[in-house]
Amino acid sequence: MATLTVFEAGYCTHIACMALRGAGFSVCRFPARAWLIETARGRWLWDTGYASHFLDHTRHGVFAWYRRVTPVHFNAGDALAWQLRERGLSANDLTAVILSHFHGDHIAGLRDLQGAPTCLSGAGWNATRSLRGIRALRKGFVPGLIPPDFETSMTAVETFDRVALPAELAPFTHAYAVPGSDGELLIVELPGHAAGHLGAFVATAQGWVMLASDAAWSPAAYRNLVGPSRLTHAIMDDATQYYDTLHKLNQLDRQKNVKILLTHEGAL
Repeated sequence: MATLTVFEAGYCTHIACMALRGAGFSVCRFPARAWLIETARGRWLWDTGYASHFLDHTRHGVFAWYRRVTPVHFNAGDALAWQLRERGLSANDLTAVILSHFHGDHIAGLRDLQGAPTCLSGAGWNATRSLRGIRALRKGFVPGLIPPDFETSMTAVETFDRVALPAELAPFTHAYAVPGSDGELLIVELPGHAAGHLGAFVATAQGWVMLASDAAWSPAAYRNLVGPSRLTHAIMDDATQYYDTLHKLNQLDRQKNVKILLTHEGAL
């Protein structure tokens, strides 16, 4: 069965009620998590967290607003590539990096992991890749974080085999089976938060785990069906789809069959 190792590659801070309506005006810490997923035949990295490249490309100009709105706290030792090296791993040891979506706090480490193939939502990348300036900022995309040879080593998850999911994962019914994972890593679409937003079901010895990415920023969101501030809707890809996804997480959680992990779960 697959094993999961969690990393925190920096964090940002924000007012609690922007992430969860009614949570008040205290400033909360939101870690940028990434996961190493290991099976008998492969090793995948789910997202990359922050990296020094994020600081470099948001220091001046329009993208400086990214850091003003969500202040980022990052030290060199927080870099995911550095943390992997401490475990004796490099980009060449990864089967692939899987991107849940294209916001800066999920892709900033890509330049440190060149050499590893990348898996992503093809539809999401097509909707994002040409964004520049204000349009990119509104979508949380920093073009400078993308390595120059990025498109030569990427694979769209839509090309993977689409498989039926077991009833215990309802209301989710189908997923994309990651090649070489022997069915232990299954990617699902979690639309709404960002273009091409993905999650994954991982089969572990303790049972199914769902990496739900940014489908919520607190378990209270899907358990109580409470979304973020309506101001946050302005930067969502599709608010209606976001709440549809939140309802699905609510149904999944109520079955008590799956552990749900969120990328930025803070003290909300």
